[in-house]
Amino acid sequence: MKVLIFGATGMVGHGVLRECLRAADVEAVQTVGRTRTGQLDPRLTELVLPDLMDYREVESSLQGFDACFFCLGVSSAGMSEAAYTRVTYDLTLAAAQTLARLNPQMTFVYVSGASTDSSERGRSMWARVKGRTENALQRLPFKAVYLFRPGVIQPLYGARSKTRAYQLFYTAAKPFLSTLRALFPRQILSTEDIGIAMLAAARHGAPKAVLEVADIHALSREATAPATGLHVG
Repeated sequence: MKVLIFGATGMVGHGVLRECLRAADVEAVQTVGRTRTGQLDPRLTELVLPDLMDYREVESSLQGFDACFFCLGVSSAGMSEAAYTRVTYDLTLAAAQTLARLNPQMTFVYVSGASTDSSERGRSMWARVKGRTENALQRLPFKAVYLFRPGVIQPLYGARSKTRAYQLFYTAAKPFLSTLRALFPRQILSTEDIGIAMLAAARHGAPKAVLEVADIHALSREATAPATGLHVG
């Protein structure tokens, strides 16, 4: 399997990249972003682009991939709806429309968020924009599109949030998150859980297009369960 990752320097993307590089069936990983990840692996290549809205000059480097894990995202705090739409909807669709044309057999996995508004009419600005983005992605001619909606995430193995407020929260909550995730596994995910679940969706599909926290947890658990024939929830 050949995989593209957008946003590999962010918290979720870092975790997804780690799981891809640990997976025996992933033969090649290419990151796409404005900066390099700093990681070294013979299967890893990094495409650094100053403008993530324009892929015309690099289309040859974006062909032949089986899956794309789109982990780019920003906090809406302090942003107007127009500005947030540009970096959430416009940027995502610029990449996705290009990839759908170049790789029609690709599975596209998008990191959205818990409480995203699929109706696009709710009071929460960020939820409306995320909902609009999800809806547009589902209309593209990919082999499959899966929309991951995580909530609270435990960063593992060096993953860090680029949003200062989020990182302060994760730093303060670090002593408690492992315990809370063990107590409430269907409400709190780790970056490892998300990466494993994304790979599972790319390999075998998922039960539904929109995956909430409990669905992501179940997909991750099933992917790592011993081959006993028993369901693990």
